[in-house]
Amino acid sequence: MLTIHAADLVLPGDREPVPGGAVLVDGDRIAMIGAYEDVAAEHPSARVRRWPGVLTPGLVNRHGAALLERTYFPDDPFEVDELGTEPLTGAALAALGPSESRRGNSARRCTQKLLAHGVVAVTGPLTTPAVRTAVQRAGLEVLMSEGGEGGLDPLAGTGPSEAFRGPLAVGGPARFAVFAVPDEDALAAQGAGTCIATVIGGRLVHRRR
Repeated sequence: MLTIHAADLVLPGDREPVPGGAVLVDGDRIAMIGAYEDVAAEHPSARVRRWPGVLTPGLVNRHGAALLERTYFPDDPFEVDELGTEPLTGAALAALGPSESRRGNSARRCTQKLLAHGVVAVTGPLTTPAVRTAVQRAGLEVLMSEGGEGGLDPLAGTGPSEAFRGPLAVGGPARFAVFAVPDEDALAAQGAGTCIATVIGGRLVHRRR
């Protein structure tokens, strides 16, 4: 099925922004990028999803290994009384000593948080099988590039263009995100927590409720 994702502003990542733009998705690929009126006119039977804000390429979180393998995200509400709500790292994680299965469940919770920040790829390597499974099921790409410690927001300390996985391109993979901000400057200022939708492989994998 053809789907048009229309937004107030489309940032392709390698050329001028498109006000009132749209991205046409065919399966797991981008079939067209342009003004919404042009895309809709050429494909009048396509399903339309309208998003308020800015549509950009999906983001890379360069702290993947730290977040997914060296951080434990408690299961809310079931572990809150025991562990609290904040992620555990360092000595607290060592004291917990989670099993591989428990690490995999933490990674699953982490991937949902990453998707909610417009993330489509993380840095590795990831060495725990249960963690790799959680990441694969979420549809996140793993890049073999060492990353340091850091948080969920891939825009913390860097500009949006530096965090893009790659520019939007006709024939390229349909992986992008939408943020409830008016432009790139506002996205840089307010961060990826403004994400309202994430698409990977043409599938809507996150939508803010």
